[in-house]
Amino acid sequence: MPELPDITVYVDSLAAKVGGDTLQRVRIGNPFLLRTAVPPIASAEGKKVLGIERMGKRVVIALEGELFLVMHLMVAGRLHWHAAGSKTPAKTTLAAIEFDGGTLALTEAGTQRRASLHLVQGRGALCAMDPGGIDVMTCTAAEFAARLAAENHTLKRSLTNPALFSGIGNAYSDEILHRARLSPVALTRSVDTTVVGRLLDATRAVMTEWTGRLRAEAHKQAGWPPKVTAFHPQMAVHGRYGEPCPACGTKVQRIVHANNETNYCPRCQTGGKLLADRSLSRLLHASWPKHIDDLER
Repeated sequence: MPELPDITVYVDSLAAKVGGDTLQRVRIGNPFLLRTAVPPIASAEGKKVLGIERMGKRVVIALEGELFLVMHLMVAGRLHWHAAGSKTPAKTTLAAIEFDGGTLALTEAGTQRRASLHLVQGRGALCAMDPGGIDVMTCTAAEFAARLAAENHTLKRSLTNPALFSGIGNAYSDEILHRARLSPVALTRSVDTTVVGRLLDATRAVMTEWTGRLRAEAHKQAGWPPKVTAFHPQMAVHGRYGEPCPACGTKVQRIVHANNETNYCPRCQTGGKLLADRSLSRLLHASWPKHIDDLER
């Protein structure tokens, strides 16, 4: 799922493409994408673009008349820019939003249709769609600590809860926790103020670095992100199961639960302890290694 760095670059890129343009037409290629009927989608046509915003993991196009087009890409949705006069691929395009200078196409890989498009009127209606998570880049240390301690969950779960923190998902939470040298299963109410401060610093550092990296990539590709993915070779642990940790060389481990995978370094983050994988540890029972040294023997 595109997260804060990805969405920020989408917002920046789209603002540069359509700022001040008029939205000429919205073509819906799949009826399941559009989740609102009032106001009708046609009412957005002919309206001037006033701004592009990020709301959590959503891209928002603000239009005249207090209209807001809200796109949530979920896991497999992506945005593509097509210059004026070029065609969008009919089979994969769920929506094509035409502006003066080109067309924004929303696509979704696979057969599950989870991405969504809403058109709402009024800032109040837009705010009602916000899950409520705070912006980790602008919040105070006290606000961050309060959100973290609001419920006693694992650090991984709390970081990825959109009602607590805005824009953090599976991929970047792995990177944040590795940067902070914290276990993904440590409980939020068990960490002291020093650890909370370290986590906030790591969160901001990871998000800043990756936003800068993705912006640079977009700049090289005519001002549009070339490929939005949760897996990058430069990542420390996410998607790198079995590969060496860049900090200590230990093989990256994982916890698999349903469709989610948590990657971590057992030496940097858990003091050498191997965290129980819900599937493998139950299968192996007593044979499940408890320490990374047992696994590497």
